[in-house]
Amino acid sequence: MYNPMWEELRVQLMEEKNRLEQRVKEAEDLPALIEESVGELNSLDDQHPGDSGTELYERQKDLTMFRHAKEQLEEIDHALNKMDDGTYGICEKTGEPIPLERLQAMPTARYTIKHSHDEL
Repeated sequence: MYNPMWEELRVQLMEEKNRLEQRVKEAEDLPALIEESVGELNSLDDQHPGDSGTELYERQKDLTMFRHAKEQLEEIDHALNKMDDGTYGICEKTGEPIPLERLQAMPTARYTIKHSHDEL
C-alpha cells in the first residue's frame, strides 16, 4: 500500500539518519574515553569528590545519549527497510494500516496507537 506522502517521510527519515550518524561518528570513541577519564579521576587523590561525581555524571549522560542515538538509527533503518519492502505503514501487531497522521508525527511508528502500549 504505497502513499505519495511516504516520499516526504523518507526524506525526513534520511535527514534524521544523517544527523544521528554524524552524532554517533563524533562520539564513537566515547565508551573508551569514559573508561579512561573515570580511571584518571580515581587516580587523583587531591580531587574533590564532587568533581569526580560531576565528571562521572557527565560521561554517563554522554554515553546514554550515544546509546539513544544508536537506537534511533536502528528504528530509522527499520522504517526505511519497511518502505523498501512495501510493509511501511502497516501495524506489526495487527496488520492494520497505521494512520498517516501518526506516521507524520512519528515516522518510525511500528504500531497503531491502540497497540503501541502493548509493546512497552
